[in-house]
Amino acid sequence: MSNSLTDGEDELLRLISCGDEAAFLTFYRRHQGPVYRFALQMSGQAEIAEEVTQEVFMVVMGSASKYDAKRGSVGAYLYGIARNFVLRRLEQERPYLTTLDDPESEYSDVAADGGDALAELTRNERIESLRRAVLALPPAYREVVVLCDLHELEYAEAAAALDCAIGTVRSRLHRARALLTEKMRAEERCAV
Repeated sequence: MSNSLTDGEDELLRLISCGDEAAFLTFYRRHQGPVYRFALQMSGQAEIAEEVTQEVFMVVMGSASKYDAKRGSVGAYLYGIARNFVLRRLEQERPYLTTLDDPESEYSDVAADGGDALAELTRNERIESLRRAVLALPPAYREVVVLCDLHELEYAEAAAALDCAIGTVRSRLHRARALLTEKMRAEERCAV
C-alpha cells in the first residue's frame, strides 16, 4: 500500500479522484501558493486570487482523473485552470482596475525597513510602477509575463498552461517585454 504523502503528482491526483482526503491536502499544500500568486499577479486583487484559488482546487477535487500527463505538467494544468477563472473574473470586473490604485491596498504602503530610506522608496516606487504596468497589459501578454518571468516556467510548460504553441508564447513574451520597457521608459521620462 502506498503512502499518499510521498507519492508523485500523478498518484496524488489518482488518489484524489478516489476521494482520498490526505492526498488532496498534500496536493493542496504543494500547489496552493503558486496558484494564488499567479491569480494575484494576473488580477492585482487579493479577493479575486483567493476565490480563483478556491475554484481551482474545487475543480481538482471534482475532476482530478481528467489530468493527462501527456498534455503537460501538473503546474501547467493548474495554471491553465486558474487562467480561465481569472480571465472570467476580469471580464466581470472593470478591466485593469486594480487594488494597486486603492490607498487601502496591501501593496500601497510598502514601508522602508531602515537603511537608505530614499533608495528604498525609489526602489518600491519602481516595483509598484512595474506591477501597474504588468496589470495594464492585455491578458494574453500579461499571462506570459506572469508565467515565464515571475513564475519562471519554461516556454513549453507555459504553452501547455495556455493551450497554445511554444512559438506563440515566445512572440507574446517578446511583445509584452517590449510594451513593459516602453511603459517604464515613458514613466521615467515623466518623472524627471
